[in-house]
Amino acid sequence: MTIQIAPSILSADFVNLESELNAIATADLVHVDVMDHHFVPNLTLGEPIVKRICEVSPIPVDAHLMIEDPDRWAPEFAKAGADSVTFHMGAAHAPVRLARQLHDMGAKACFAVRPAEPVEPIFDILEEFDMILIMTVEPGFGGQKFLDNQMNKVRRLRDEITRRGLSTKIQVDGGVSPSTAAIVAEAGADVLVAGSAVYGADNPAEAIAAIRQKAEEAFRA
Repeated sequence: MTIQIAPSILSADFVNLESELNAIATADLVHVDVMDHHFVPNLTLGEPIVKRICEVSPIPVDAHLMIEDPDRWAPEFAKAGADSVTFHMGAAHAPVRLARQLHDMGAKACFAVRPAEPVEPIFDILEEFDMILIMTVEPGFGGQKFLDNQMNKVRRLRDEITRRGLSTKIQVDGGVSPSTAAIVAEAGADVLVAGSAVYGADNPAEAIAAIRQKAEEAFRA
């Protein structure tokens, strides 16, 4: 299984976004957090900026919508050029319908689960999603401490995906660094989001390589 690394621009310099995107060109995806100050207590980027990021990014854009009413707004991010669009459990009123709409628009559909939410309720609709995002911090702010108690959730999800022969990926977001990458990958995650561990490093490309190496060595070891 190939490990994918998705640096989060939440930790980037927003004044120099194009150069910050070019600095992570060796990654697989760029993780773009969209927050509306309602679903989470923070406000970040909207659709016009995400559209411009999609136009200049050297790698595909993974839009993580921490917003209310994704049924209304998620298709706008697919239209803007996002390769994948993630929305949260509890925010979408019709998650299957929304996932199918995103697929019809050519985008991957992804579902996010916060730390206090169980993963089992989505087992019956797993085949509708390209990726499930397990949050290992409370969504809203970068630089938080990694919650290792979420790894049991990742393991249960990986076992269910394997049991059913699905291709659904597992993404982990929050506190991922070279020191936690092995823990996350051993549990079964294959897409790792890292923010401050990449953008806080002297050399982002080296940080990406270090996280990838640690994860690939440990993936379901």
